[in-house]
Amino acid sequence: MIRIYSKLRNTLALAAAILITFCAPLAGIFSTPSEWYAGLAKPDWNPPGWIFGPVWISLYVMMAIAAWLVWKRDGWSKPLWLYLAQLALNAAWTPIFFGANKIGWAFAEMLIMWLAILFTVLTFRHVSKAAALLLLPYLAWVAFAAFLNFTLWRMNFY
Repeated sequence: MIRIYSKLRNTLALAAAILITFCAPLAGIFSTPSEWYAGLAKPDWNPPGWIFGPVWISLYVMMAIAAWLVWKRDGWSKPLWLYLAQLALNAAWTPIFFGANKIGWAFAEMLIMWLAILFTVLTFRHVSKAAALLLLPYLAWVAFAAFLNFTLWRMNFY
C-alpha cells in the first residue's frame, strides 16, 4: 500500500510540475506575433517561426522534469522557489516583447531571466545533477534568444 501511495504521489508531483511549468507560456497567449513583428527588420539567421513551438515545448518538458527531480530529492525547498522566480520571468517576456512592443525592455528582462536560470541551474546542481543538466538547453536557448532580441532591438531602434 505504501508503494502505491508513493507512486501516486510521485506521479501527481510530476503532473503538477508539468502543469505549473506550462502556465508560463499562458501569460503570453494574447501577445502573439503581429503585423508589428512582421514589419521588423530581422537578421539572416533569424529562425523560422515554426521552430519556436517545438523548441519551447521540449524545453518546458525538460524544465518540469528537472523541477520534479529536485522535488523528489529535496521536497519543496529554496531551489524550487528560485525555479518559480525564473518561470515568472519567462512568463513576463512575451507580453513585454509582443504585447507592449518594448524590445529594449524585453531584452533587459531576458538578461535578468538568464541570470535567474543560471542561479537555478547552480542550485539544482547541489540537489540533482540530472536536474541541472536538464536545464542547460533552456539556458542555452535563452542566451540565443537574448542575442536575437538584442539584434532586433539594434536593427530596428538604433
